[in-house]
Order: sequence, then structure tokens, then C-alpha cells
Amino acid sequence: MPQQTASPKLPQHPRVGLFVTCLVDLMRPSVGFAAAKLLQDAGCHVEVPAQTCCGQPAFNSGDRATAADLARAMIRAFSHLDYVVAPSGSCAGMVRRHYPELFADDPDLRGKANAFAEKTWELTSFLVDVMGVSDVNARFEGVATYHDSCAGLREMGVQAQPRKLLGSVRGLKLVEMEGSDICCGFGGTFAVKYGEISNAIVAEKTARITESGAPMVLASDLGCLMNMAGKLSRQNSPTAVRHVAEVLAGMDELPPIAAPAASSAGGKGGF
Repeated sequence: MPQQTASPKLPQHPRVGLFVTCLVDLMRPSVGFAAAKLLQDAGCHVEVPAQTCCGQPAFNSGDRATAADLARAMIRAFSHLDYVVAPSGSCAGMVRRHYPELFADDPDLRGKANAFAEKTWELTSFLVDVMGVSDVNARFEGVATYHDSCAGLREMGVQAQPRKLLGSVRGLKLVEMEGSDICCGFGGTFAVKYGEISNAIVAEKTARITESGAPMVLASDLGCLMNMAGKLSRQNSPTAVRHVAEVLAGMDELPPIAAPAASSAGGKGGF
């Protein structure tokens, strides 16, 4: 797997555009706030440009024209920034791997798409591989297991980085589940097109989570987290589900994903 490499001329305080992603903005804004805190703590100047979908659902559905329109909007919105960072290996993978493909035959945008892809990173990978973060100075008392999201692992090479950062969280014990790198069954539009297959896959995943003995599962893609949380909830499992950024940032005040929201938990809006 080709590895992404950091720029040798890293600015002292790089200007980082936080690509919030649709699901984070609409379903779990706390992940975006946690990502912003982690980036700021690492010494980055964080901006959140006006943004929209990266185009992945359209791209995966074969609608390349719509995907290209959305990609152009993204490239324009983040063009002035040193890096683009997303708390999602899936969305970052769309930009990193498929934007160059979208504009391979466009002489006007090919170079811009390639440059945009090169500066786009998944959050934990950016913190470890670019900013050199090894300790997030957080505390979380408990035991957790970790799910490796397909796109983050296979498109962005994200595996060791979140574990390295979680290893610095005081009070947290990380245990590995069997098959942590096996799909949870979400796959974006896959779960919609092939619901029965998706359900069978996520049932296997939740079984592995339960077998790990960990009362909490973490991951870095909200789509995967929502899919696993939904299945665990339907199984009446007490397992908590959280985005890794919330634990790394020490921002775990909100109930876990799919858990009943506290009456005071709705104060923060989207980006």
C-alpha cells in the first residue's frame, strides 16, 4: 500500500482546513469540535470553510458529473490552506484516491485535484504522521476496543496511528477484537442497496465486539459507528460507541452514539 508522506517544509503553525463531513455536521457535531481541539492543541491554525459533501455517494453511485461538481466546490473552498483534515478515513479517502481520477482528463483541473489530494489527511494520521503528536494529554477511565474502518485502513493507511494516540490516554485500556479490520457492513450506499447482506455483516462485527469483553467500541468513521451502534442498540447491548476523536480530545460529555440524549446535550450546533 502506498503511504502518504508529509511535506518536508511543514509550517510552524500550519493552516489546516477542517473538513467536517456531512455525517459529523448533521449527526454528531461533537466529533468536529473534538477534531478542532486536537488540531489546535497540536499547534495548527484551524479554519472551517463553507463546505458541502465531498461527492462520495454520487461517485459510488456512478454519477460522476455530480461528484465532479462537488469536488470542484471543495477544491475552491480549501484552496488557500496548507492541509485539509477530516475526522473520517472514508471522506479523506474519497479526496485522496478519487479526486485525481475524476479530473484525470481535465487539463485545467488535473493539477489542482492532484495537489488537493496530496494535502488531504485523515485526522489521526495527520496528528501522528505530520504533526508528530505522541501524547494527547487526555484521560478516560475504561476499556475499549477499536474497529478499523475499511476506507481509512485500505485507502489512507490508518491503523497504527489511532492506537498510538489512544495509548497515551491515561486510564484507558485498549483491547483488540478479532477481525478488527473486517468490514462492519456499512459501506455507504452498500448498506442501502444490500440491506440484508449489510445486516449479516454487522451482526458478525457486533459479535466480535462483544467477544472482546470491552464495554466500548471506538472507530474513526461516523458511518461505521452509526451502523455498529444501531445494531448493538437493536440487540439491547450495553456497549458504548464513540468516535475516537471524542476520547482523544477528552470531550466525552455527550452520551455515546445511539444512547438516549440527556436533556442538556443539545446545546452545540453544527458547523
